[in-house]
This record gives sequence, structure tokens and C-alpha cells, in this order.
Amino acid sequence: MSASRSTERSSSSRTDQELLEAWRAGDKQAGIELFQRYYGAVYRFFCNKLIADRRDLIQQTFLACAEGRDRLRNDDRFRSYLFGVACNTLRAHLRSKYHTAADLDAVSVVDVSPGPDEIYARSREELLLLKALRRIPIERQILLELRYWEDLESQEIGDVLGIPDNTVRSRLNRARDDLKMAMERLAASAAELASTVDNLETWARRCRGALALAVN
Repeated sequence: MSASRSTERSSSSRTDQELLEAWRAGDKQAGIELFQRYYGAVYRFFCNKLIADRRDLIQQTFLACAEGRDRLRNDDRFRSYLFGVACNTLRAHLRSKYHTAADLDAVSVVDVSPGPDEIYARSREELLLLKALRRIPIERQILLELRYWEDLESQEIGDVLGIPDNTVRSRLNRARDDLKMAMERLAASAAELASTVDNLETWARRCRGALALAVN
């Protein structure tokens, strides 16, 4: 188990599956524990994409999750299910507010919602990474953030997006290429670019930490 998962599960000794089963059986506290466990993850999902409507979309995600909990077939995949709901909530929001294509594969956050960035970063490399993520197609931004911030494996990301895991791997390669090109355009120096590209996973983890502080 990754450090991020163990941290988010430390508030309860029960697994996601156990909490979900108890919630379905009428234990409201189990549902509250499950949402508390993943509030930070859902916050991170929306944090680097939207500003004004972020809190509403988090609430909509958890409401939709609560309404659909009995339709989840694999109880041990609640995490993937929750991110899938978040993706659908984001798509619906952008489609209705910005008249954006539902697949989000051709537009970036900056394309649909230009304006001042609200970015949580503590170093030039973190700032470069977060700004670059906002300038690649949203679907590819989602892929990279699920992989590097949430430690989801290819199969789990496939469950979120409804695509085969081998497709996830090929799209991740393209997403990393897009990210590198975006960083090349934004970097203030060759040294800053090299540091960020060469240590992508390290800077991604640090960005995740900065967002965790923002939640609190």
C-alpha cells in the first residue's frame, strides 16, 4: 500500500469495502467515514482545474456517489468508482457552463476557463508543473494526476475512464509528452525545466502535499 493510501485510511481500521457494506446496511456513520477518507482526493481532483465552482462540484460528486452506491458492482473498487463520478461531474459541468466537448480531449483548463491561476506551489518546479498541467488537454491532465497524485495503477485508471488498461498506458505516454512540451514553453530556464522533467514523480508528490495543506 502506498503512503498516500495508508494516510487516507488511517482514520478507520475498516476497509473501503467494509465501510461501503455497512453504509448500504444503514450505518450512516460508515458513509461519513468513507467520504472523510476521500474528501482530500476529490478536492485535489478539482483543485487544479476549476476555482469558482470547486466546492459545489465536490458536493455534487459525493451526492451522486451516495445516490449510486447500490449500483457499484465491485465493492473493493470504491476509489475508482468515486473518481469516475468526479470525472462525470466535471464533464457535465464544463459541457453546461462552457459548452465544451464532453470528451475533454481537445481542450485544456486554460482554454475553457481562462483567468488568474489559483495555484498552490512552494517552489518554481511545483509551479511549473501545475501550470503545465492546466495547459494540456483535460483528459490527459486527469490521467497524469490520477497516476502521480493518487497512485492509481493502469487498471484502476481504466476503471475510472472506462478504457482498457493498455490504452491507459499508451495515453499516459502521450500525456507525459504533452506535459513536457507545455513545460518547455513555460520554463524560466533550462535548469528549471531539467529539474522538473527529470524528477517528475518527486515534484508531483510535493504538489500533492501542497494541495493537502490547502484542503486543511
